[in-house]
Amino acid sequence: MNERQAQNDRAIAKHGSGPDTTLPIVVYVLHLAGIITGGLTSLVGVVIAYVYRGNGPAWLDEHYRYQIRTFWIALLYFGISGLLTLVLIGFLTWLAAVVWLVLRCVKGLKTLNEHRAPDHVDTWWV
Repeated sequence: MNERQAQNDRAIAKHGSGPDTTLPIVVYVLHLAGIITGGLTSLVGVVIAYVYRGNGPAWLDEHYRYQIRTFWIALLYFGISGLLTLVLIGFLTWLAAVVWLVLRCVKGLKTLNEHRAPDHVDTWWV
């Protein structure tokens, strides 16, 4: 991010007229609903994140990046859990993946509400 973009982001945040955060909130909720729908709503959410990333300030783009990474990492975690159900440990790893997903979405929603980028976007953990 260049200095001019950072100054624009700070000016927008200072005046309280920041970008609309409705779509990122919807994507987080779709990720959470994916727990119940078997990931179908998460798929819709990641498509929205791919379409809208790059269209806002840097901190908002980081949320879209965070949401995209959350989708792909969750897909891996739940896929591994599905395979591990054959040896019965998959139920525990599935529960751990659900907790991971909920924590990650709550963290993202919290920082989105503060109009800042999520911390540690590149992590595989929370």
